[in-house]
Amino acid sequence: MAARKTGTRSGGTKSRLPAKKTTTKRSANKQNGKVHTIGSYLIQRLQDYGITDLFGIPGDFVLQFYGMLEESPIRVIGTTREDNAGYAADGYARVHGLGAVCVTYCVGGLSLCNSIAGAYAEKSPVIVISGSPGMTERASDPLLHHRVKDFHTQRDVFEKITVASAVLDDPMTAFHEIDRCLEACVRFKRPVYLEIPRDCVHTKAIVPHIPDDSQAESDKNALRESLEEATELLEASKKPVIVAGVELHRFGLREEVLKFAEKHQIPMCATILGKSVVSELHPLYLGVYEGAMGRNEVQKYVEESDCVILLGTFMTDINLGIYTAHLDPGKCIYATSEKLRISYHHFHDVVFSDFVKALRKQKMKVVKRKIPDQVRPPQIDFEVNPTAPVTTKHLFQSINQILSDDTVVVTDVGDCLFGAVDLTISTHTKFLSPAYYTSMGFAIPASIGAQVANQELRPIVLVGDGAFQMTCLELSTALKLGYNPIVIVLNNKGYMTERFLQEGPFNNIPDWKYHNITDLIGGGWGFEVSTEGDLEKALKAALANTDSLSVINVHLKPTDVSPALTRLAEKMSKTL
Repeated sequence: MAARKTGTRSGGTKSRLPAKKTTTKRSANKQNGKVHTIGSYLIQRLQDYGITDLFGIPGDFVLQFYGMLEESPIRVIGTTREDNAGYAADGYARVHGLGAVCVTYCVGGLSLCNSIAGAYAEKSPVIVISGSPGMTERASDPLLHHRVKDFHTQRDVFEKITVASAVLDDPMTAFHEIDRCLEACVRFKRPVYLEIPRDCVHTKAIVPHIPDDSQAESDKNALRESLEEATELLEASKKPVIVAGVELHRFGLREEVLKFAEKHQIPMCATILGKSVVSELHPLYLGVYEGAMGRNEVQKYVEESDCVILLGTFMTDINLGIYTAHLDPGKCIYATSEKLRISYHHFHDVVFSDFVKALRKQKMKVVKRKIPDQVRPPQIDFEVNPTAPVTTKHLFQSINQILSDDTVVVTDVGDCLFGAVDLTISTHTKFLSPAYYTSMGFAIPASIGAQVANQELRPIVLVGDGAFQMTCLELSTALKLGYNPIVIVLNNKGYMTERFLQEGPFNNIPDWKYHNITDLIGGGWGFEVSTEGDLEKALKAALANTDSLSVINVHLKPTDVSPALTRLAEKMSKTL
């Protein structure tokens, strides 16, 4: 079959799902002579996919399944709120590769919607499991507690924010539906939804079932022609550059892209959502490209390129610096799991990972492009004036000094996210943020998920005072687990980035004694910081406190902003 390509600028024909090929079987619904139930099969499949930990809050409609989880090797981690369980599962998935959350019907499930919507938007594969009323008790259409409108309401909602969903109410189809949804979660790196009526948890299989673990396969002709066209564009270029995006994290392709860049000595940068996809100390690394929020030198270097290779990159407003970035699509190779566009040609039925791996192996001659010293990440001369008030700029310079191979930066939204653009992350996948969906409250619960996934990591959690007030009680879960995050609260007495857009009293919030939360939850160290000297002492003490969590309350002026937000304001003032 000949390769298909379309010449439309706006996206062309919607891609079909790639063809599939059957691979090795994982397990059957009968093991060691024991016939699986719907609940036990789901637990087995979670383990087959490498899930060792699951987050959630129990409730009467899911208690039977919780009982089975407690008897399984999967560790169940209770959280203070269902939305926090979703954030934790999201953070776990970003580090581990796949996450799971289990809650009760509607009051639990609907509380998850915001965190799962964020996981969907940012392609984080989270499995949502919810209990629901039994099929027999629905017969007379009773007004059962937790019910909203009808018994399908919760599933109808989750169909909008997941890539696949199923109600496991029929033993003839339930086992296949579990396989279908879990395969979709892994394949598309987006959340899925599974609902188990409570009287179906222990329902046994009626007929034998062997999971069909199939994988996406590229159309060979389309793949060949896309590689030929990409090679032609690259060989004709004199100023190539790679923009690495978040999907290189999600699909485990960072090594492939790194080898491709090193092979041809092509300079690299990252989007803010993809930050830390490669070591930011790599000699080919330029910095974060996000329009005016990034450094001017990086923006100019990328936008002067005659071949921009965008790999796994979402072209969001945040990634593009509120649309202050300017890229000519005619000079771009744009490859994600959802589309492949080379210049104005769209290729279909090409699997993202196949394209990236084949591109690395492709023989081509690429001009070596020089990286001027001013484009490379600058070396900061860091000094401490003990009596000077802390500024946002100094705060991020101080944070940069404590980062190591064992730390993972987990940032919330607002200026803590924008300021983190200039941090130097030395190892891959050590920067987590909701940099597209930008939901406040993400960082604290997500840091717990990250540390559950890899207990060798120590989270450096950056959170504004407004976001801290939303989800701070999840620190009690970190304390319960014996974890040691360093939580840095940017306390500017309100919603600073909202002030940046529209000043008003609605942006002011109560000024809590954030460092005293350790007294409330019964453990950890708290520090109050107003000067650079205070900050230096607090960071040193927090680093030394490896046995427990630390909360550093950093007082900042309400009008003080990060260098990244300053750059954006200056650029936008010239264009508006």
